[in-house]
Amino acid sequence: MALLEVKDLSIHFGGVKAVQNVSFTIDAGIVYAVIGPNGAGKTTLFNLITGVYTPTTGTILLDGESIGGKSPDALARRGVARTFQNLQICMNMDAIENVMVGAHLRLDRNLLKAALRWPVLKRRDRELRGEAAELMRFVGLQDYINTRADSMPYGALKRLEIARALAMKPRLIFLDEPAAGLNPKETIEVDALVRKVADSGVTVVLVEHDMKMVMNLSDRILVLDYGRKLTEGTGLEVRSNPDVIAAYLGAHA
Repeated sequence: MALLEVKDLSIHFGGVKAVQNVSFTIDAGIVYAVIGPNGAGKTTLFNLITGVYTPTTGTILLDGESIGGKSPDALARRGVARTFQNLQICMNMDAIENVMVGAHLRLDRNLLKAALRWPVLKRRDRELRGEAAELMRFVGLQDYINTRADSMPYGALKRLEIARALAMKPRLIFLDEPAAGLNPKETIEVDALVRKVADSGVTVVLVEHDMKMVMNLSDRILVLDYGRKLTEGTGLEVRSNPDVIAAYLGAHA
């Protein structure tokens, strides 16, 4: 059984059909990329699967269970995490505190215990801080563990978002343009990190415009155009598909 199965997924905003009858499956343990020209519906597709939008029609199954229309927090409890194209970092907090925020669903949120400052809560906080520090080392940010987020370079903040998402201990992580705005060196670092995440057992779904990165990382690629599925396959199959070439370069080219 596939980890994620999407069947005939659509969403309409008034008369605009942003995603139209898209179907695909994702097996556990792979890197699956979604590509397409600007406005193809890639981020909208992410928003549908991760609970930001409710589908107009279609089915989304996680391990065979329907999750279409469920809230992001309900999906987080099922092991679904994501990052966003635009940074969503708490700049007034330390980097390690940002990572700890990602573990909030695993915290004891009993108000009485917190008010009485029970030792068990203090101990759990120390444990989570240790886990967060380890995640920062995992993403290559060991030099920023005690640094405020607002003093970190942009490339480091992109990796910090991935560390925060990993703090949820997800089975499935959606990365929306993790290399956007990065220089070549930073892109190489994120490329290596995405592969490292996949090798750790987390299934990765990726939207990215850097085609070199996509072709280097992806086991399977879905191509969207005007909200529709254009094709799906391996990197070799996708880059040699004449419909894909036409969508990116124009039919004349």
